[in-house]
Amino acid sequence: MGVTGPPGPVMDRDEVDRALARLGAEHKAVEDSLLALQDHAGRRLLEGAELTGTTRDRWQSTERTITLLWAYFDAYTAALHAARELRARRRWPGREELAELTERLRGDSVHVPGGALEQAALSERFTLERLVRRMNELYAASLDVVVTADAVWSALPARIDLLAAELGRTRSLAHSVGVRPGEHPAGDELEAITAELTALRSQVVSDPLAFWRSAAGSSAPGGGRPDTARYDQAARALEDIRREIEAVLQVRQDSEDRLLRLRDVLSRADRTLAEARAARGEVLAKIAASEVPAVSGPPTALHERLVAAAEYRRHAQWHRLSPLLDSLEREAEDELLRARESLTAVTAPLAVRAELRGRLDAYKAKVARLGAAEDPLLIERYDAARRMLWSAPCDLRVAEQAVLRYQQAATETLSGPRDDRGNQW
Repeated sequence: MGVTGPPGPVMDRDEVDRALARLGAEHKAVEDSLLALQDHAGRRLLEGAELTGTTRDRWQSTERTITLLWAYFDAYTAALHAARELRARRRWPGREELAELTERLRGDSVHVPGGALEQAALSERFTLERLVRRMNELYAASLDVVVTADAVWSALPARIDLLAAELGRTRSLAHSVGVRPGEHPAGDELEAITAELTALRSQVVSDPLAFWRSAAGSSAPGGGRPDTARYDQAARALEDIRREIEAVLQVRQDSEDRLLRLRDVLSRADRTLAEARAARGEVLAKIAASEVPAVSGPPTALHERLVAAAEYRRHAQWHRLSPLLDSLEREAEDELLRARESLTAVTAPLAVRAELRGRLDAYKAKVARLGAAEDPLLIERYDAARRMLWSAPCDLRVAEQAVLRYQQAATETLSGPRDDRGNQW
């Protein structure tokens, strides 16, 4: 729709003709716009839908506005037709005719009776310019409702239907692996998403304007976008559940291998603990005055849960097997690590004794290589240290002091005789 030119003094013939041509173009543009609005798919859908909420209220108001638009247009048409008839009477209109034409084209010459406005006691008068502006405003407001509703209907229901189809496929997969409402949280969530999508689609169809976000600062009809927040939330929730179901399906495929690996890890943990218990007995028998930590028994609880996991697999209870396998794998690795740490802690005194034996023999070999093997003091201290290290039980603290004394004697002997002041001869 357009806008007419400004009012002015009495127009001459050329000005009148130009104004009539412009008004004719305005009339055509208004008529085309109203007919396009009349035939708009969104309008037909609004007229045939069972509306609720915001959309119902705004559409009722818009229907009255559209009726008023046609009344304004009829008044505009009549005023333009009358002005054209007046102009057609004479090729060269006189002063009075030009004054009348000026009044019709620029004055408050358009009368809209109160009945057209649904206000019997009131009526309105417009200039042609102001009437066009008024029709533009009402048309924009009406078109905004129609375009907005059509945009929501075009975008959301189809997307909801696609998501519902994906939901159906996910529910079938869930059912195949035992994920059902009341038996698994994901089954309950699928039911909740189903209810949400059903309610959302119904609300979108009956109240599309409630799902529209207007663009900030935009005055154009239909400026904005559909509000997809609830749809997006449902889509994300379904995607999370789909991943969970796929994980359960993966469990069904590789559960046998995972159970075998779990049995192997627990078996290694059992063997390591058995070795630690045997080593503890050896340490207690061979090492004196040593703190030897206790060794825990086999991981009975883990073995029982492993048996339960095998039962879940046997009965195809994949949704229960999946989280159980995940936790068992973590805890079995932790148990093997604890068993190894226990063996290390228990055998630490034996490792210390072995280190002392190695150090003693290394110094003896060094002494022999340098020709001091027959030194009586070294022989005496070596024998004392050896008796302590190869006797049972071995007192590690006393044995370590004996080894240190032998080391000191060997160092002094190998460094040569010294005088009373410590100088080598």
